[in-house]
Amino acid sequence: MITLIFSDFPREEVTMTLEEKLLMDVIINPEVIPHNVSYAILASIILIVSALVVRRSMRLVPVGFQNFMETIADIFLKLSEDNIGHRWGKHFFPLLCTLFMFILVCNIMGLIPGFASPTSNINTNAAMAIPVFLATHYYGIRAHGIKYIYHFVGPIRSIVALPLMILMFIIEFIGHLVRPVTLSVRLFGNMLAKHIILAVLAFLAPVIVPTLILALGTLVSFIQAFVFTLLATLYLAGAVEEAH
Repeated sequence: MITLIFSDFPREEVTMTLEEKLLMDVIINPEVIPHNVSYAILASIILIVSALVVRRSMRLVPVGFQNFMETIADIFLKLSEDNIGHRWGKHFFPLLCTLFMFILVCNIMGLIPGFASPTSNINTNAAMAIPVFLATHYYGIRAHGIKYIYHFVGPIRSIVALPLMILMFIIEFIGHLVRPVTLSVRLFGNMLAKHIILAVLAFLAPVIVPTLILALGTLVSFIQAFVFTLLATLYLAGAVEEAH
């Protein structure tokens, strides 16, 4: 629901409320299952069906949709191996590629009339950011054991530098704690802002302006999906690499 307030005079205000009716409301009560949950499930179904379709029509020389999916897979396999390394890159590749595809589908949903973008709800983003946060430290401990603590105390490790080590630990600890918050809020803010701008412009200029914003919205959808995945890649890379 979006409320617009028009004011020409200090004492006179006209308030207009735009309430969206979405396609999923026909089969799912949004008061029981929120839009971000129902459309996140729909995005998951779309990805699963797409994977099954590609699997059934696999060709030695990829064409069409298979070519697109293989291109995405190659990009993120290279991204993960270049940043995390050959050993861990292949291990994290399924997680990173799935994150990108899921976020991209969710973002683009917000551009289609009658659909909602699950990523414009911070709960959906937190549901992706928190597992990334947990995986970061799980694999950090798995790769280094107790020496993982070296990632938090800085490069100088001696009894003389103990105050500096404690200070570095506090700074790093806080920095790691806010990572899921920044991942969630960044994606939430961009998607919510795009959604509000589209709704307002669609009301003010139903044909010309929204078309231009839709093109920009598509670009933003790709960029935000890539940024989230890239940051997750860097967090995982930092956890499994040797501390300096």
